[in-house]
Amino acid sequence: MSDIDVTDQSAIADLEQDIASAIMRAEDEAGLEEVRIAALGKKGSVSELLKSLGAMSPDERKVMGPAINGLRDRVQGLITHRRAALKTKALEARLATETVDVTLPVREAAAETGRVHPIAQVMEELTAIFADMGFSVAEGPDIEDDFHNFTALNFPPGHPAREMHDTFFLPPGSDGQRKVLRTHTSPVQVRTMQTKTPPIRVICPGRTYRCDSDQTHTPMFHQVEGLVIDKGAHLGHLKWILEEFCKSFFEVEGVKMRFRPSFFPFTEPSMEVDIQCDRSRPGEIRFGEGSDWLEILGCGMVHPNVLRNCGLDPDEYQGFAWGMGIDRIAMLKYGMSDLRAFFEADVRWLSHYGFRPLDFPTLAGGLSA
Repeated sequence: MSDIDVTDQSAIADLEQDIASAIMRAEDEAGLEEVRIAALGKKGSVSELLKSLGAMSPDERKVMGPAINGLRDRVQGLITHRRAALKTKALEARLATETVDVTLPVREAAAETGRVHPIAQVMEELTAIFADMGFSVAEGPDIEDDFHNFTALNFPPGHPAREMHDTFFLPPGSDGQRKVLRTHTSPVQVRTMQTKTPPIRVICPGRTYRCDSDQTHTPMFHQVEGLVIDKGAHLGHLKWILEEFCKSFFEVEGVKMRFRPSFFPFTEPSMEVDIQCDRSRPGEIRFGEGSDWLEILGCGMVHPNVLRNCGLDPDEYQGFAWGMGIDRIAMLKYGMSDLRAFFEADVRWLSHYGFRPLDFPTLAGGLSA
């Protein structure tokens, strides 16, 4: 292209016409993209012309530079215009073939279709009930040391709970001590007594772990324990708290309770608590009526040794504690027969037994409304 004449301008015009025709023949965006690459790509026809400018003389560049750059700009404009037309055409074709049945029901929002797991729901119910009685919620680690899980709670050496068949032990640490997955939430009570000054009123909900698995036991389950420490706390207070809890939780006007002597290392005296119920209907339990009894929890006065281990003087302070399985009371209240289903992550089960996420349990509005 050393000699610039009208032939060169005609060649550019012919190339522009060819590219324009190819752009208009493109039936979709994929075809248009092929034309763009052929013209403006790294090795495209227009790009090659732009590369040739570097080899031209100054006089040639004065003529051919504006011509080639103008060609590039016009081609880009044609491609942009054609792309917009193809998008409009594709949308019109889609609208012509797709239909919407306006009589179909509107999809429910995520807040309506989602469900709260029964365990989470029952924890909220427990919190609402005990908060109304002046209790706060205390938490602690799932991995515990020997002192907080056993020694402080008056478990003597050789106790079955310290054996491998009942407890998950972790490998020894650098100090040679083996930590455990807590077998109950009682270590939270210990930590609370060590760090708080009486009076103490707390509940301790959380996960616990034991080597057990069947229809009513799983290796990981949930417990809630309560603790009251004060100078004048006695069994009468404990009895009232448990009665009020059972009435509120099972949503009945009244319930009879039976306290039976038992033994726990961390309480003295210790008691098992039975609750009045009616089991005359197959697969159904009704609370607050009937002549049957069902064991529901354990309780007692905090053992003096436990108070001493936590830095409290048993001659000055006394208290009581209780504990129950959250999974168990959830099964009793909501009629679930197999504990293992709680942890199988079956959305069909959750859809049936779960709770609407915005229905917060309250004593005034209803716990399970």
